[in-house]
This record gives sequence, C-alpha cells and structure tokens, in this order.
Amino acid sequence: MALVSQTGPSHSIRTEIVRYKAGKMVVVSMTYHMKASKMKELCGGFLSSSCNSSKKEQILCINDSGFRCNRGHRIIVAASPPAEDAVIARGPLTKEDLVDYLASGCKPKEKWRIGTEHEKFGFEFGTLRPITYEQIEELLNGIAERFDWEKIKEGDYIIGLKQGKQSISLEPGGQFELSGAPLETLHQTCAEVKAVAEEMGIGFLGIGFQPKWALKDIPIMPKGRYHIMRNYMPKVGTLGLDMMFRTCTVQVNLDFISEADMIRKFRAGLALQPIATALFANSPFMEGKPNGYLSMRSHIWTDTDNNRTGMLPFVFDDSFGFEQYVDYALDVPMYFVYRKKKYIDCTGMTFRDFMAGKLPCIPGELPTLNDWENHLTTIFPEVRLKRYLEMRGADGGPWRRLCALPAFWVGILYDEVSLQKVLDMTVDWTAEERQMLRNKVPKSGLKTPFRDGLLRHVAEDVVQWARDGLERRGFKESGFLNEVTEVGRTGVTPAEKLLELYHGKWRQTVDPVFEELLYRGESDSCGTGGFFCV
Repeated sequence: MALVSQTGPSHSIRTEIVRYKAGKMVVVSMTYHMKASKMKELCGGFLSSSCNSSKKEQILCINDSGFRCNRGHRIIVAASPPAEDAVIARGPLTKEDLVDYLASGCKPKEKWRIGTEHEKFGFEFGTLRPITYEQIEELLNGIAERFDWEKIKEGDYIIGLKQGKQSISLEPGGQFELSGAPLETLHQTCAEVKAVAEEMGIGFLGIGFQPKWALKDIPIMPKGRYHIMRNYMPKVGTLGLDMMFRTCTVQVNLDFISEADMIRKFRAGLALQPIATALFANSPFMEGKPNGYLSMRSHIWTDTDNNRTGMLPFVFDDSFGFEQYVDYALDVPMYFVYRKKKYIDCTGMTFRDFMAGKLPCIPGELPTLNDWENHLTTIFPEVRLKRYLEMRGADGGPWRRLCALPAFWVGILYDEVSLQKVLDMTVDWTAEERQMLRNKVPKSGLKTPFRDGLLRHVAEDVVQWARDGLERRGFKESGFLNEVTEVGRTGVTPAEKLLELYHGKWRQTVDPVFEELLYRGESDSCGTGGFFCV
C-alpha cells in the first residue's frame, strides 16, 4: 500500500520496491495510473489545506525517480499483513518523518472516502460450534478458486484473500473480517462468502461477543503476530485473550482535510464514542447466559492493555496535533517486528527504543516506515489515528445494521454544521465525565445518568444531527439511520432486545441468537447510497 493510496482508486504513484531474491537485491519499478505531475498537483492541494503548514515543503516531495519523503527516505508502506518487501532508507528515520507520515493523510474534501471493516463469527449450522481453521482453509480456497480471489498466505497457511481493494482477513479466533471495498462490491463479497459457506453448512453471526462458547472452544489461527499477542496479553490485563478470540466489531474509517480538521474530528469522535457504543450495544451473552453487560465487547477493552487503549485525554489538550500523537505512539510497547517472512517478538520495548537501535530482539537495526505503520495497527484506543481516523466503539451486528454506523459518523464528522454542534455541546465535558461514560455505558447503555438527565437525551440530539448532516450531503443516506433513531428515541439498545427475547420467547437459551443475527448479506439492506469504502 503506497503512502498516498487513501486518495481514492483513481490516484496512484510510481515507486520502487526493493526485494531480496536468492541473496540478490532486485529493484522493481511499479508504475501506477497517475503521473508524477498530476500527483504533484494533488499533493499541492493537500499542503494548501493547512496540513501542518509550517512544514509544507517537507511533508511530500515527488520527483522523476519515484515517491520520497523528506531527507530522501524511500517510502514503501506495507499493508497488513506486512509486505515481504524490504525498504532501503538513505538515513535513519526521525520523529519528523513519523509526523509527516500521519500528515500525509490530509486530503481535500472531494477525495474523502468512507471505510468500513466488519467482523463476524463463523459457526456450523448443525452444532453452532465455531468453525475450525481447517474449515476456514477450505472456505477461503473455495472462494479463491470460484470467484478469482488472490490468496494471502503466511508460510503454508492461507490467512486471507484479496481482490482489488477488498479483502477478507482472519482475526485471532477465526472471526472473518471483510474490509476495503466499495459498498456495491461489498455486497458481492458477502454473496460470494455466503455461497461457499452455505454449501459447507457454515453461517456467520453478527454480534459483539461470542454468546455460547468458552475460550477453550475457540480455534487459534496460524498467524505469527497472534502467537506473540496471545503470550503477551495475560501479562498486561485479565481480558486480553477474550478480546482476541471472542469479540467482533464494526469500524468506520474517515478522512480529514488538515491537522486542524483532524483534531476537531478526533475530539468529537472520542466524546461521542460512548454514545456509539450504547446505540450499537450488542453483546449481552457469554457462555450461554447473560453476562451482566449490554456491550461485553466494550467492557473487555477496559482491562485488555491500558498502555494502548482508552479515551486518550491528551487529545483535548491545546497542544494536541500529529506530533503529540506520535509522541504517544512512540512509547506504546511494541508487539513485533516483521523480518524475512517472520514475526520477531519485541514485546515490552517501545518504538522509541527501536528508533535508537536498542531492540534486543534485533540489536542495532533501525525501523522503516513499514515498521511504523505496522506498529500503529497495534494501538487500540477508542478512536485511532493513522492516515485517517478510525471509529472503534461499536459492537459487531447483523447486516441490517451495517450501514447505520458509517451513516452515524459521516452525518456528524463529514458535515461542518453537525460537527460544530457536537463540539459546542461537548466543549465543557471534563475528562472525568468522558471516562465515566466510557466505564458505565457497557453496562447501562443509554440509561447511563449524565448531568441532569440520561445519556439517551444526548443521543437523541446527536442522532438527529447525524440525520441532518446526511440530508445536507444530498445522497439520500438518512434512511440508514432509522434503526438507531429508534434506539435513541426509546433508550432500548439492541442488546436489551436480545435479553428480552432470551427471558421470553427463547426460554433462557442463547441458541436462537444464531438465527436471529445470522449474517445473511441481504442485497437490499444498504443499497449503494453514496457510501464508498476505502
């Protein structure tokens, strides 16, 4: 994935990838569809948008030999899983390079996109048991062979699929993640997975936490990074393994025009994340019975690893910007470094140590921007900054609610009027109040007391502002909010509806939830609606 790949499918670059084959260095030139002159024009638009304006000439520089960052570093940024390509740098990375990497995500409004990533649990129709890696392997091979997907492998194991800008990847416990496609293609992706899965007697469950099976029943995927994380998690929290193996989320990724725009959206996103958690709360069961929470998934993150999770109060400091996020990320303990097709355990050390060549696991070696990008994916706050902002507070859910989450966040963060209303409303919320909401919402949802009322009263206003923002966009997207509008109006979350069924119609068994929230991929539930996933 190139540094400016988020500019949209019609924009790309020429660059050089250095590969090692049979002990020889091979330079491979890769020419994409956009000429350097056009990209200069585009980058000029980024820089004129006040993206760290004091460093305009340092952020992006393109010449005839490819795409480079300041100080002559050749930039090759790996997707996840990490690329096998090595990077030859002309000098050590500096903190300024890491800041510039984040700043390079700035883009003009006409280039903004809406990214979705949604996870779900695979299960056998007959037994309701989680599907094994062998079944997943058969499923992925079947999709690849019948629908022309490219296989992603780690060693001898198939661990995902890719087709154009869309992908299927595996979470630690075999949860399927679909991401990276335009929404109309996302429907196609779901249909292809469903076609092969049904022949195998496999279904997919849209819920935030595994409702029936214990941790010991969950398969472990053969991915090196997960082996490292599985060993490390119990050292830093009590619920990290549950996070890895028994949770599913829906995530929305959104763009910003400048550093100032990023700051405003980051603050609004963090302040409202507990409201999103409540609106989409959908994980009330554990091992066959109620677990005491409406969003068990959200609660689990409170005791996973506090060094890399949370509400990031420093985002509300007057000094906050790209540089301050880099300072934070530099001191988050690392998980791994990827070298020679293997994950090397670097747990407990920081990227700041890496920058100084002080990693005991690879002594004296210095990081590349590939390493920086991979490190950023191992940080898990409620809102995460990469070259875009990720909204991370929602439980996984059924297909019928998939488009509601991007609709909610787009209506607020991509509309200036709605965004300003949120900022005005939350400007005097204290760090203690934001943390209180974060802690209490997983259990009490929209009934959480807040100031002179309930969180439901705030949520009603916010959902209406989101609807207003969508209507101003002019793409007829506001209908996607109908279900969450009802949640906000009544204060009854999806989890509470499931609990009502459990204590009533289901006669205190969770088995019917596998049918209730079966991921059917209905082709008419979202439409195209102007949404585009990056």
